[in-house]
Amino acid sequence: MAVGWPAAAAPKYNVLFIISDDLTSTALSCYGNTVCKTPNIDAIAARGTRFTRAYCQGTYCGPSRASFLTGYYPHAIGVLGYKSPRPAIGDRVTWPQHFKNNGYYSARVSKIYHMGVPGGIEGGGHGADDAASWTERFNSPGPEWKAPGKGETLEGNPNGKRPVVGGNTFVVVEANGDDLVHSDGKTAAKACALIDQHKGKPFFLAVGFVRPHVPFVAPKKYYEPFLPYSKMKLPPKIKGNWDDIPKAGINYKTSVNMKMDIRRQKKAVGGYYASVAFMDAQVGKVMAALKKSGVADRTIVIFTSDHGYHLGEHDFWAKVSLRDESAQVPLIISVPGQKPAVCKSFVELLDLYPTVASLCSLPAQARLQGKDISPMLQDPKHEARTTAFSVAPSRQGFLLRDEHWAYIQYGENAKRGIELFDMKADPNQYTNLANKPTHQKTVAQFKARLAAKLKALRDNDLKRPTP
Repeated sequence: MAVGWPAAAAPKYNVLFIISDDLTSTALSCYGNTVCKTPNIDAIAARGTRFTRAYCQGTYCGPSRASFLTGYYPHAIGVLGYKSPRPAIGDRVTWPQHFKNNGYYSARVSKIYHMGVPGGIEGGGHGADDAASWTERFNSPGPEWKAPGKGETLEGNPNGKRPVVGGNTFVVVEANGDDLVHSDGKTAAKACALIDQHKGKPFFLAVGFVRPHVPFVAPKKYYEPFLPYSKMKLPPKIKGNWDDIPKAGINYKTSVNMKMDIRRQKKAVGGYYASVAFMDAQVGKVMAALKKSGVADRTIVIFTSDHGYHLGEHDFWAKVSLRDESAQVPLIISVPGQKPAVCKSFVELLDLYPTVASLCSLPAQARLQGKDISPMLQDPKHEARTTAFSVAPSRQGFLLRDEHWAYIQYGENAKRGIELFDMKADPNQYTNLANKPTHQKTVAQFKARLAAKLKALRDNDLKRPTP
């Protein structure tokens, strides 16, 4: 029996939920990256189920996090930006709150609900957090772009004269000092302490790492494998890549509008990878503390990100787009006693709430808009859904992604444009087929499916009194 647990509590699992910020699955070695090594995340994947087709429900932080934490799609609760979802959901319980209400110690460390990076991390505040979700909550302030070290602003700095700046800006800082100087180092240390303090009873511990969100800042040692930056490889540059897509389909950050030449683009990739390596090292510390605690054999471990990230594909950078690089996320779920597996079926981050509640035998809630995907952990060929749905609210964008097609529509009336990609023949999404006469039947079918999806997700209990 695990440390400190009474016999009556034996069926319950702990939950350790680890989320990285702005992390693309393609940066992880367990997802095939051969340059950026992530041994600690790989170790979770080696004993868990790694999902290869997991999708976020919003392609930037605020709506994505509000969605999977409340159990509603972004357009159902109207949280399309960076505010707390509590006013929209009323007395309905969030994912961590459901565990708290059922006898769990529920705590978050750093960014779980939306929290501004770097500004919110510098200030150390709660951001758009929901106090009712937690027994305790802890923030991890850090210096971010102000960290002493060797820094360069890559974005909007073609002549090299711009100083290192804050905000949502591509900045690389090879920082002085050790891990504990930075927010993620402090987050790992606090998470380790909480595991040790609360190992004697069920806990739901949410650990939010802010890297690799810009600024790309980490201790110097994490940059060493990626130096010189000139050895970093960029995705193919395809002439005319933007010619067949609507204006709304061109991402908000591109090599062009960021004025990043090839040197700066390669340095951005190296800085991102260094930030990932730093974050992975902090994951390792938390997992070591879990093992040392004696309760690893009764703890569900989840690793994911709030959305993906472009690293130069289509000359796009960062998040927001609805291409696979931005909408797809890494997702690993490790349940004690379950055999490791790779699952290629479609899942959504929205599925985490009902799935983990089911695994822990908590009362089910019919209102949840996600699906219980726990059968996939025993049978990775099991399908809970055939289509994933994601949104990019800032551009009124919607994605329906299935085995064959990626359908992207801008505006509910499609007046801002449409993209259609054959994911079997064109997995890198280079050729938009939406305007081809031979594909109008497929476009019409997807338009109808999207309208039905939006109607269904808006037909929920939010306008009815809470039970």
